[in-house]
Formats: sequence, C-alpha cells, structure tokens
Amino acid sequence: MLKAPRPGRVKTRLGREIGHVAAAWWFRHQSAQLLRRLRDPRWRLVLAVAPDREGMAFRGWPADLPRIPQGPGDLGRRMARALAATPPGPACLVGADIPGIDRTAIWRAFRALGPNDVVFGPAEDGGYWLVGVRNRVPRGLFRGTRWSTRHALADSIASVPDARVGLVDRLRDVDRAADLKTR
Repeated sequence: MLKAPRPGRVKTRLGREIGHVAAAWWFRHQSAQLLRRLRDPRWRLVLAVAPDREGMAFRGWPADLPRIPQGPGDLGRRMARALAATPPGPACLVGADIPGIDRTAIWRAFRALGPNDVVFGPAEDGGYWLVGVRNRVPRGLFRGTRWSTRHALADSIASVPDARVGLVDRLRDVDRAADLKTR
C-alpha cells in the first residue's frame, strides 16, 4: 500500500517532527527501495495506491507494476478492499514504511498461510507491517481496530475470532523521527 509522496499528505506524524518535505522525501526513497527489494518471480507485486486519482497517475513508481486505487474509508476498509481485489489464493499486503522488509520475510508470510487463514507481521509499536490471507478476506477482519495505536494488532486479531491466525517476523516501522535513528 502506497501513498503518493506529497509533503503534508504522507507520513504526517514524521513530518511534524522533521518537516513535511523531508518526510515525503524519505517515504519516496524508502518505497522505491522496497519495490526493488521485493521483486521476485514467486509472487506478483500490485500497488494499492492513494489518493486514487493521483496515485494511479504518479510517475515515481515503476510503470510496469499494476496499480489499484485504495478507495475511500479507514485503513481497514482500504486494506480489505485491496486484499479482496486479488485473484483467488494467498495474498499479502505490506506497508511501504518498513525498512526491514525483504523477500525472505515475505516468503515466510506466504508459507505461514499454509496452515493459517490470516497472517500478521507484527511491528514493534503494536501495529503490523503485513497482513496476509490464505484464500479470502475473513468476514469482520479489521472491524473495531484502533488504527495508529499500540492496540492495532491485537484488535485486528480479535476481529476474526474463528480464523486460524499466524504471526511472522516482528519488524520496525517508521512513524516518528526516533524511528529513523534506530536503523
């Protein structure tokens, strides 16, 4: 999931601390590096972009990668929509603000979907950097999740009480200036 890297519209918490231009610059370069690292013949990369019109037209991302608009709603609605737009079979969705994502972490997530309906990659702050589904988006996934809090992972797991849930690698996301210094 990617936002067009426009100052004041992407990484706003980080932008309040280091400046919105610097935060947008960081996000643009981080997402470009991420897309290069994640190219792999074992899966297909699709960009779920926002804002819809601007993201679909943005020239800063590789032109060969297909794009879908995230659409309206909170983060959970947008993630559920992106996961539902994938072909049948396992699908993983990742955030672009996680410097530690690599092909091995993604492969472990796909493998974990074998025995599980849903897989999460926990972030150190209580959220998560990855959500994956084995075949379809379970009913209620993300309902009641308190986004951008230390409860996001626990709430999302609780939203699917009948699903088999697995956890994979714990990684760090970047929300604040201090997160940049712990690389």
